Amino acid sequence: MNLSYLKTDNLSHCMGYPFGTSLRLLFMGVIAFFCSLSAAQIELEPDSDVEIVIDLPGVSDEEPSLTDPVELTEEEKAAARARSIEISRQLSLRTEAIENLQSDRGIYSPELQEAYSDLAGFYLELEDHESAIKLYNDALQVARINTGLHSEEQLPIIQALELSQSKINAWDEVDRLHQLEYFVASRTFAIDDPSYRQAVEDYGRWKLRVVKENILDQSSRELLNAATDLSNFYGLALNKLESQSNAQPEELLNIISGKSETDLALARSVASTPSSAFAGTVSQYVTESRCQNRQNAQGQLVRQCVNVQVENPRYRQSQRDAKNIALRRYTRQIEISVERLQYIRDTSSSLTEADKLNLDSQIATLETEAIQLERSERRLFGF
Repeated sequence: MNLSYLKTDNLSHCMGYPFGTSLRLLFMGVIAFFCSLSAAQIELEPDSDVEIVIDLPGVSDEEPSLTDPVELTEEEKAAARARSIEISRQLSLRTEAIENLQSDRGIYSPELQEAYSDLAGFYLELEDHESAIKLYNDALQVARINTGLHSEEQLPIIQALELSQSKINAWDEVDRLHQLEYFVASRTFAIDDPSYRQAVEDYGRWKLRVVKENILDQSSRELLNAATDLSNFYGLALNKLESQSNAQPEELLNIISGKSETDLALARSVASTPSSAFAGTVSQYVTESRCQNRQNAQGQLVRQCVNVQVENPRYRQSQRDAKNIALRRYTRQIEISVERLQYIRDTSSSLTEADKLNLDSQIATLETEAIQLERSERRLFGF
C-alpha cells in the first residue's frame, strides 16, 4: 500500500489542505507563508477558466468581500505555524507506523486495523473525509480477514464509516453501511443481549429518518414500501425480544415508539391516498355476453351473441374495501402500541416522573391521531 499521498509538503496540499472550520483561521497565516514560497511554480493552462482578480490601490467596494484575507497577529501566525508543523509530524509518525507494520508483519497484520483506524480518525478531525473513508475501508478489510465476516470487531469501523460518509452526504452508501451493521450485529449478538436491542434501535432510527426526510430521493411508492418494510421489521424485532429475551418492558420503549411513529406515518399516507390508487379485491373486468337479432343472407332473423369485457361494477367498491383494510391494519397497530405504552406506564417502577409525563404525552397524541383516522374511515363508508 503506497501512503505517499499523506505527505503535506507539496503545493496542492498547501493551497487546498482540508482543515476543519475551527482550524481555518489558525492555519491561514502559515498556509499563506508556505504558498508564497512556491508561487513561482504556478502556471495556468492556455484554456484555463481560472479568474485572476487584481485589487487596484485606492479602490475598494462599499462592503468588504467575504473572501478578503483575515489579518492575523504575530501570535496567531506563530501558533498556526506550530500547529501546521505538529499536524505534519503526526501524519508522518502514523504513516511511518503503518509502513513499518506492513513491512514487518504483512499487509493483513491484525495490528494494522488499529493503525488504519487511528490515522483515519486523525483525518476525520481535520475534516479530510475522503482520506478517512479510504483508511477506514482498509481497516474494515483487515478486520474481516482476521476476525471473520460476522465479527463484533467490525462494528466500530462500520459506524465510523457511516459518520464519514454522512459528512459528504453519500446517503446511499450510509444506507448500505447501516444495513451491513445490523446484518453483522444480528449474527453476532444473541436476542437477549442488550447490544442486539441497541442494533435494532439504531437501524430503525436510521430507516425512519430515510422515510421522514427522503434523503435517498425515493419515489412515493418506494417511500411507502420502505415504511411498510420498517413497520414489519419493528414488529418482528418486538416479537423476538418479548418472547426470547429477559428485557424489561421499559427497555423496549424506543422500539415501540419507533414502530408507532412508522405506523402512524403509514396510516396518514393511506388515509390521504384516493381509493382509486388501491388494487381492488375482485377482478377489474368481467366478461358479458351481448346478443342482438340480425337478418342473415336469406332474410331470416337470427340471434347473434358476442362476448365483451366490461368493468366489474363491484370493482370500485372493492377498491374502497382495500383502502379500508390497509387503513385498519395500521390503526390497529397504533392501538397495540398504545396498549403496550400504557402497560409500561402503569407497571414500571424504574420510570421517573418526567418519563411518565413524556409517555402520557405520546399516548395522548397517538390516541388523538387514531380517533381522527377512524373518523376519516367512517366518512369513507358513510357510517
